[in-house]
Amino acid sequence: MPKVPSFSPVLKNLTYIYEENLNKETEFGGSNFGGYPTLKQRDDSYDIRESMSVHCGFVKGTKPDHETGFDIDNSDLLQMEQCHGVVVASAIFGAFDNMLQPKNISKYSEQTVCLYMFVDEETKSDLETEHGLSDGKKIGLWRIVVAHNLPYANGRRNGKIPKFLLHRLFPNARFSLWIDGKLQLLVDPYQILERLLWRKNATFAISRHYIRFDVFEEAEANKAARKYDNASIDFQVDFYKKEGLTPYSEAKLPITSGRVEDT
Repeated sequence: MPKVPSFSPVLKNLTYIYEENLNKETEFGGSNFGGYPTLKQRDDSYDIRESMSVHCGFVKGTKPDHETGFDIDNSDLLQMEQCHGVVVASAIFGAFDNMLQPKNISKYSEQTVCLYMFVDEETKSDLETEHGLSDGKKIGLWRIVVAHNLPYANGRRNGKIPKFLLHRLFPNARFSLWIDGKLQLLVDPYQILERLLWRKNATFAISRHYIRFDVFEEAEANKAARKYDNASIDFQVDFYKKEGLTPYSEAKLPITSGRVEDT
């Protein structure tokens, strides 16, 4: 592991915006969990500065404690704060996916990498019936963390919370690797980090979708699979079009895809 992470501006003072009594019909998008930022506030949040205030989940608290919209037991939070190196995380909500154990993991990784699976109470019940749950809250290599009082009725939306906010769930970790619930980790985490981040001195890596390279094709596939309400998908696609997004083609090279995989 590199002694010093790749260069990034240092954020020293961070606060979270919680606004009550909003006229939500006039706000663009958002939710009670993530707040209702305007497009300007959203754009400003990408410009890292020493002091910032952002809409970024857990808006009723600075960490995923109680009554924040993604509640986690204190014993789990304490363990998560002890993760200082690499965290590998995944999530299954609504018992939608089968839990897949990582393979080809070195003994060193088993001892030093934090592997966490976030679930809801329904999924936990199914896992206990199928696999049993050890005293250490582990099934195989995964440590199971149950999230309570979830903000969305849709399990896919709840799954986006740990995916996008790992930096707040694991505030002391230096590197994180997200694995979608339907996927299986088949390579040692350190090999992935070395190849995609450390070798290139990069701060972020994301994989292309293995089938579709176009956002608009993905939207139609989501409709066919009934993943979300069609009207909400159309609303989002219309927004992308107004912002200037066009269908993917080779004319956009060296950009090789307009659509990424959930890792």
